[in-house]
Amino acid sequence: MKIRQKIAPCLWFDNQAEPAAKYYTGIFKNSKIVKISRYGEAGHDIHGRPPGSVMTVMFELDGQPFTALNGGPLFKFNEAISFQIFCDDQKELDYYWSKLTADGGQESQCGWLKDKFKLSWQIVPSIVPQLMAGDPAKAARVMNAFMKMKKLDIATLQRAADGK
Repeated sequence: MKIRQKIAPCLWFDNQAEPAAKYYTGIFKNSKIVKISRYGEAGHDIHGRPPGSVMTVMFELDGQPFTALNGGPLFKFNEAISFQIFCDDQKELDYYWSKLTADGGQESQCGWLKDKFKLSWQIVPSIVPQLMAGDPAKAARVMNAFMKMKKLDIATLQRAADGK
């Protein structure tokens, strides 16, 4: 298997790499599990994982490569890293929001959420950069509307941009 992209995220899990990869590939269209690697006897004194247990899962989300690693409980996800999903309409935004907050995910402010694995996502209308560009008064109105929301509402943001 030839690596097609030079830079790809690696997500460190305690032992949920395979369930997480299945979860994410079930949400995003054009997604798949590419390869599962397993721990062997080599390095057991360091990694402590049972031989045959999942070490890494290489997967793609809409063509973007990812690796999920079962590395143990040492590191946890936090908001310093998040993935942005740019949505063209409210239906698409609502879809990702509901899927990623399901089963224990948590809503946050301004289009941010954490999924059930505590990975942070930003569900963003594609129009936001356009609404925030140019006129500072328009951008301020959009920002004020933005700051009052958890899940973003495109119509409300557009009305704010239009001064309504």
